[in-house]
Amino acid sequence: MAAATTAALAAADSPPAMPQAGGPTARRDFYWLRSFLAGGIAGCCAKTTVAPLDRVKVLLQAHNHHYKHLGVFSALCAVPQKEGYLGLYKGNGAMMIRIFPYGAIQFMAFEHYKTLITTKLGISGHVHRLMAGSIAGMTAVICTYPLDMVRVRLAFQVKGEHTYTGIIHAFKTIYTKEGGFLGFYRGLMPTLLGMAPYAGVSFFTFGTLKSVGLSHAPTLLGRPSSDNPNVLVLKTHINLLCGGFAGAIAQTISYPFDVTRRRMQLGTVLPEFEKCLTMRETMKYVYGQHGIRKGLYRGLSLNYIRCIPSQAVAFTTYELMKQFFHLN
Repeated sequence: MAAATTAALAAADSPPAMPQAGGPTARRDFYWLRSFLAGGIAGCCAKTTVAPLDRVKVLLQAHNHHYKHLGVFSALCAVPQKEGYLGLYKGNGAMMIRIFPYGAIQFMAFEHYKTLITTKLGISGHVHRLMAGSIAGMTAVICTYPLDMVRVRLAFQVKGEHTYTGIIHAFKTIYTKEGGFLGFYRGLMPTLLGMAPYAGVSFFTFGTLKSVGLSHAPTLLGRPSSDNPNVLVLKTHINLLCGGFAGAIAQTISYPFDVTRRRMQLGTVLPEFEKCLTMRETMKYVYGQHGIRKGLYRGLSLNYIRCIPSQAVAFTTYELMKQFFHLN
C-alpha cells in the first residue's frame, strides 16, 4: 500500500508525460489549453461565490462615505437597501472578464513554473511550490492588472454617483485622464509585493497539506482520480478544507498590501488621492489616519469570510477540472 501511495503521489506532482512519437496522442494533446481552461473556470466559480463580499470589501477598505461607519454585516444589509440586491454584484462583470484569464494564467503558470524549477534548478520538495506559486501569482497579476483596476473603480461607485457608465467607458476615462496606459497600473507595486507571499503561501500550504495528507492517510483523505486510477486525489470536502486553510494563512500575511493596492487603484476617485500616489505614501497615510487595525487591516474579518470559501472553491474546482480535462 505504501509503495502504491508513493507512486501515486509522485505521478500527481510530476510534469505530464508527453506522448511518444508515433504513439497515442489523445491524452496530452493541447495540455496547456486544457490547463488554461481549468484554471479559468476555477477562478470564475470562486469569485462568483464571494462577489457580494468582494464589493463590500472594496467599499470598506477605501472608506466609502456612504458605508464607512458600518461593519461587514451591516454593510451587506445596507448595500441592497440603497442599491438593490444587484448592487452586491456591481463590478462583477469586469471581475469575470478579469478573473478567467487571471485564474487560467495563475494555475497554468504554477504547473509550468513548478516543473521548470524542479528540472532546471533542481529544487524539489515543498520549497518549489512556494517559489512557483509566488512567480505564477505575479505573472497573472501583471497580465490582468488593467482589468482589476477597472473592476475596482466600478465596484466603488454608489448608485446615483456614477463616474463611469460601464467597463468600456471606465477604460477610456482612465486612459485619457490618468496618464494613458500607465494609468492602468497604479498600485501595481504593492499588488506584486502582496501577491508574492499570498500566492506562494497559498499554493505552498495547499500543496503541502495535500501531499502530507495523502502520504499519511491515503484511505481516509484520498481517492483514485476519475481520469487516472493510478493517481490519488483528495476527497472533495478535504479539498475544500485545505483550500480554505491555505487562503486564510495567505491573506493574513499579505493583507496590508491589499489595502494599499485598493487605495492606489481608486486614485482620483478618492478626495485624498494626492496623499496616496506611491506605495510608501499610501501606507503612511492609511496608518497615520486609521492605525493598523482600522487602517491596514480594515475589513480583514470580511476577507477571512470571503477568502476561505473563495480559495476553497478555487482549489477544489481546479482539482475537479484537472480530472475532467484529463490533466492528472
